Amino acid sequence: MPDSKSHLEAIEAYLTNLQDRICGSIESQEANTRFREDAWKRIEGGGGRTRVLNNGSVFEQAGVGFSRVSGNTLPPSATQQRPELAGRSWTALGVSLVIHPLNPYVPTTHMNVRFFEAAADGKDPVWWFGGGFDLTPFYVFEDDAEHWHAVAKEVCSKFGVDRYARYKKWCDEYFYIKHRNETRGVGGLFYDDLHEGGFEQCFEFMRAVGDGFIEAYLPIVERRKSTPFGDREREFQLYRRGRYVEFNLVYDRGTLFGLQSGGRTESILMSLPPRVRFEYGYMPEPNSPEARLSDYLKPRDWLAQNVSNRTQSHS
Repeated sequence: MPDSKSHLEAIEAYLTNLQDRICGSIESQEANTRFREDAWKRIEGGGGRTRVLNNGSVFEQAGVGFSRVSGNTLPPSATQQRPELAGRSWTALGVSLVIHPLNPYVPTTHMNVRFFEAAADGKDPVWWFGGGFDLTPFYVFEDDAEHWHAVAKEVCSKFGVDRYARYKKWCDEYFYIKHRNETRGVGGLFYDDLHEGGFEQCFEFMRAVGDGFIEAYLPIVERRKSTPFGDREREFQLYRRGRYVEFNLVYDRGTLFGLQSGGRTESILMSLPPRVRFEYGYMPEPNSPEARLSDYLKPRDWLAQNVSNRTQSHS
């Protein structure tokens, strides 16, 4: 493994460039709207740059944040899998994004890639990578979900024959809203505590996931952004966004880590949708496109679907 300073600088250089490229790809879909940036410092150590795009013609809100922060004591959410590191000093770098499109036929999406390093009693630091991307449609197009998972599988292909299957399953299990008995969307990839294979291979996988996100998401946006919609679809989108809020505030470890470590609250909660509605006892009309969403909110092998029998839930 490279010395501490050089590998942290290499990761930061990649992540800031990734943030630039993703913001550019989002802006390419907008005629006039651009990201605004807040650069911030953290009192205990480090800082970041949070970029948010609001009220675009395609994206109602897109938040893409980079951070490099450090502290004297790892919070509980970061040591869940490694309790022996509780109380150690640490450094964390990452890019995290959540995109909330305006058109209900364009899916919401999330991506995160991150690196953690913790002190280890005078020995070499303990380090690991984590991240992934997932897709949350409100009206499911099976060809979009198949494309999303095909890219995810390609991202994993050179890192082992079972990696896509493992990280796809992990995603289905992690982004599961237990109190609703449903997945947050149609899944993707999720991984954490990755250190097997050595630093260089793990860093290469981080880059593959980060680079693959643009390839996975932008074609879906371009296919769906001009689909006509009305008040019915918009109201359903706002209702289903409530599930996103529920997951992020109840289960998401990234949100918990940011809040527990004294992070910048505005940057942590930029993942929440700009508009959302809650309705007591809501039930969609039977056999409606809205009702069919529930058919997809369970783990599913998207790459084993019979393309000739594909249906689109909006029809």
